[in-house]
Amino acid sequence: MERSQIMRRVKGQHTGPELCVRQLLRALGFSGYRLHRKELPGKPDIVFIGRRKAIFVHGCFWHGHDCKRGARMPQQNAAYWQEKIHKNRQRDAAHCAQLAALGWQVLTVWECTLRDGAALAHTLRIFLQTPALAAGPDG
Repeated sequence: MERSQIMRRVKGQHTGPELCVRQLLRALGFSGYRLHRKELPGKPDIVFIGRRKAIFVHGCFWHGHDCKRGARMPQQNAAYWQEKIHKNRQRDAAHCAQLAALGWQVLTVWECTLRDGAALAHTLRIFLQTPALAAGPDG
């Protein structure tokens, strides 16, 4: 299959890792979340509006995680991929800062953390049970 066809098949929403996190949240008893809210910076994958909590589910490669999979760069067109992933990381950091300025707490769940479901469940529970920050200027 040609690379451009492969890249077209990559989904941005409702990915396998995202569905896994959503299933885990339901199993933990956290429902009532919203998906991909356009009015929030970065359109977080999962949003708990009343709690002012946003969760991004990031693929390790696409968002430049420092794990084994995220550190692996394609050998073809390496300069392009390095620049693309660098920009993705900058954009992600800007979105988190914008959300924080609006009074939102943000959690990033990396694809590689899905391997340890118990640890991820603990992280999600602590994140969602921690009291929300004071509302920002727009909240």
